[in-house]
Amino acid sequence: MKAARWHKAKDIRVETIEEPVIAPGKVKIKVHWTGICGSDLHEYAVGPIFIPVEEPHYLSKDIAPIVMGHEFSGEVVEIGEGVTKVRVGDPVVVEPILACGECAACKKGKYNICKHLGFHGLSGGGGGFSEYTMVDEKMVHKMPEGLSYEQGALVEPAAVALHSVRLSKLKAGDKAAVFGVGPIGLLVIEALRAAGASEIYAVELSQERAAKALELGATAVINPQEEDAVARLQELTDGGVDVAFEVTGVPVVLKQAIDSTTFEGETIIVSIWETEASIQPNNIVLSERTVKGIIAYRDIFPAVMELMTKGYFPAEKLVTKRIKLDEVVTEGFETLMKEKNHIKILVNSQE
Repeated sequence: MKAARWHKAKDIRVETIEEPVIAPGKVKIKVHWTGICGSDLHEYAVGPIFIPVEEPHYLSKDIAPIVMGHEFSGEVVEIGEGVTKVRVGDPVVVEPILACGECAACKKGKYNICKHLGFHGLSGGGGGFSEYTMVDEKMVHKMPEGLSYEQGALVEPAAVALHSVRLSKLKAGDKAAVFGVGPIGLLVIEALRAAGASEIYAVELSQERAAKALELGATAVINPQEEDAVARLQELTDGGVDVAFEVTGVPVVLKQAIDSTTFEGETIIVSIWETEASIQPNNIVLSERTVKGIIAYRDIFPAVMELMTKGYFPAEKLVTKRIKLDEVVTEGFETLMKEKNHIKILVNSQE
């Protein structure tokens, strides 16, 4: 079968590899659509970050080159002995977390902060940028009737957004700011709407993304190149937002996000970082603010899909390009490196 494998930074190749052979407790999936994630782009540009290169991953036992793609939907084509959760023919999405089940976090049910955390499509074991992949039964979620495979490919990134809002202190009626409205930032806006935020402010440089933020329900968008974003947010909210979401991974933006919150406000760090970031702790201490990081999601895919059936996280507003697997580098990764107007590019593994 065809699959796109990461060999090193700026070196992803569509190659012919062995099709997975079903095993007990496993589900084999014919992949339909896979999204190119910001994490994928980081791996392409400056990786490895999650990709194992010096020794095999603790859980997958794989080492680069590895098949990429962790935001995907597909159809069950074969099930292994003992599988009861899904049947052949079911449309499914995959929760791509690899967790050991034995560390302290896993034993408390917080498998997304597993000591040995990995991701199907980043840490080995296969991935969505292939014609077929195979996963553990526990990673599979049957899609509700009415959701398209394209919509299914957005469940994973929407889960990141919803998890970040769920773990924040935000209550219905609170005010929020989202710093950076790329794909995840836009999905955070959707999650904030679902959570009942009364005012949602976006801070964004791109005019195209700013327009999309307004289309999805942002109260206003602030361009930090044109005005002081923190001062403007303080003015618009009479003292600061209740919760700020940092979704850029840019060091200076983290400080802005913290400073934009009111006293006892909270900043949620959603980004994965390539560099260190400097902050002034007194900006937190003197206002009794809090800063919290989130990674991925847990126990949330069914809730995301239920919200999708109600119109949240709409693919028709978020998908800006659809390509074939053979085009994943030239029309996918390279396009995203050069053009910042795209929101979500989906890759079709079956054409």
